[in-house]
Amino acid sequence: MHKKRWGDYLMSKKLLVVDDEEILLKGLKYSLEQEGYVLDTAIEGLEAYEKAMNNEYDLVILDLMLPKMDGLEVCRKIREKSMVPIIILTAKGEDTSKVLGLEYGADDYLTKPFNILELKARIKAIFRRVDLKDVPIHTNILDIDDFTINTLGRKVSLDGQDISLTAKEFDLLLLLATNPGKIYSREELLETIWGYEYFGDVRTVDVHVRRLREKIESNSSQPKYILTKWGVGYYFRNK
Repeated sequence: MHKKRWGDYLMSKKLLVVDDEEILLKGLKYSLEQEGYVLDTAIEGLEAYEKAMNNEYDLVILDLMLPKMDGLEVCRKIREKSMVPIIILTAKGEDTSKVLGLEYGADDYLTKPFNILELKARIKAIFRRVDLKDVPIHTNILDIDDFTINTLGRKVSLDGQDISLTAKEFDLLLLLATNPGKIYSREELLETIWGYEYFGDVRTVDVHVRRLREKIESNSSQPKYILTKWGVGYYFRNK
């Protein structure tokens, strides 16, 4: 069987890019289409949300400063209905917005102004994940007490009920759960899970760990699975 090339794989990916700066939006559209992506765009929040609900996208790139409906609200509302990966765009110095964006379910963020090459690298890192369409549902099952991790199907269930995790939350859980007792520093987790340097912004890890605990722990303030080694990092409890 002919092996599908990486470039051909990317050509099947449809992106929604949302920004009210039309010059920037046109530039992003042109640049990303040169990579082979199929692009759809929106210039305000309500339009973006409606498009996200009425179309199937593989990735959403979302500016936070939008008219009609701000990007944080768009992110929150999309995440209520879909687990599509979301990269948010924030202005320099908007630290609170970055954290809130991650809290609302964004997978990643970039600070404006950004290098288009960095954006392309972030996009490709997301698309190198397992494509779920052709993955068997019941393979490589990891059972840990009351919850189950399907490593190939990239699904997690607790007491038989499916848990909705973002791509980064799943990758973080899988890394920790398959290396019980090993302590990872925040910097190591950034490099391993995100695949590039985050220039010391370790809050990204803290937010994802907190969200993950809220989903898999019966009491997130007293976790029994994902534990903290104060001053060092995070680890999954030994069996």
